[in-house]
Formats: sequence, structure tokens, C-alpha cells
Amino acid sequence: MKTIGLIGGMSWESTVTYYQILNNVIKEQLGGLHSAKCVLYSVDFHEIEECQSNGDWVKSAQILSEAARNLEKAGAEFIVICTNTMHKIANQIQETITVPILHIAEVTAQELKKKSITKVALLGTKYTMEQDFYKSKLIENGIEVLIPNIEDIKLINKIIYDELCLGIVSEPSKKIYLDVIDKLTEQGAQGCILGCTEIGLLISQKDTKTPLFDTALIHAEKAALYSIGSTL
Repeated sequence: MKTIGLIGGMSWESTVTYYQILNNVIKEQLGGLHSAKCVLYSVDFHEIEECQSNGDWVKSAQILSEAARNLEKAGAEFIVICTNTMHKIANQIQETITVPILHIAEVTAQELKKKSITKVALLGTKYTMEQDFYKSKLIENGIEVLIPNIEDIKLINKIIYDELCLGIVSEPSKKIYLDVIDKLTEQGAQGCILGCTEIGLLISQKDTKTPLFDTALIHAEKAALYSIGSTL
């Protein structure tokens, strides 16, 4: 079993989900008392969010690259960045280490293709929805990406940072998300990517008929399978 290096804390609320899924998948696959071999480097999200707000992606790359190097020194054989947004600097982080990064958008694209999804809605932080670093991975796989309108983007983003990253889950916010998903489904989306690892804390498949693709669950499951040599 390969040792998984987790860069977490962005926010820690969803890092908990990663740890649970990793161990559940290993238990299901190997049985008995098996659990995931992993090393966690949990950053201070306050520092990372400040970098995001200030557009200082160079500093955030330095912080996460240091985390990745420390994980490699601790024996990690591949790296999992437990957040969608910070994959914006995945290439910069990769340049500083010798072990591979398991990219969240790439494994999500694989899952969409398995389900024959060719047009998908994308929810996440404003950075993930508006910038190309994430969407390009989907487009490269032949998947058309729909994002909310400007006002809905602001709402989605605000709920992530002001509520979900603080562990706050509210019914009014759930309704906002589900309404946005309905709008994008009406525009032709065959499914919706929960492209922020906290969104799964707010909504799940039982809340909507639109197929949901929770990136935290997908990413963690693929990491567990990769660690035991299963084909992704």
C-alpha cells in the first residue's frame, strides 16, 4: 500500500471527509483491520484565504510547496491536495517534488466520462468557476462546462467562505444552491460538479434529481484505490 500525502486544512471541515473516505474505501477493499496509510499536513487556512483574496498565488504556492516537500520527506508516495481551488497552483507544487500529485479535476473528469456526461454544471469558489485552471481539465476531456450567472457566483462563493468553511450548514443556503443547480440543469447540464470540497456538507444526491459529482468523495476514493494499485 502506498503512503498518501494529504495537504489539508482548506478548510479542515472537508479534510475530515477525506480521512473518513480513505479509510472506509481501504476497509471495503482489503477487509479486516486494514486502514489507509497516510500523512497529513494541515495548513492554516487563514493564510491561504488571505493569499486568495489578495491574488498572491505565488505566496500560496510557496506555502503548499513546503507542505508537499515535508510530506514527501515523511514518506508520502503521492500527494492529494484536499481542495479544488488550490489546484490552480498544482503545477508549481509539482515542480518542487518528485512524487506525483493526484489531480482532483482529472479524476472527476474520469468519473463524468464513465457516466457519459458531456455537459456539466460547475459550482465552487469564484476562482474555480471563473478561471480556466479547473475547467480546462474538463474541456480537455470533451466535457462542456456551464457556470452560474455573476450574481449566483457571488452567492455560491459567499456561502462557501462565510458558512461552509466555518462548519455552518443552513436550509436557506441549501435552497440557494439547489435553485442554481435547477437553473443550470434547465440550460442543459446533465449533472453538477460540487467543485468545492465543502459543498458536500450542504447538499447531497437525495436533495436533487440532477446527478451530483462530489469532488471530495471522488478524489478521496480514487486516492485510496490508487494507494493499493487499483486502476483509476
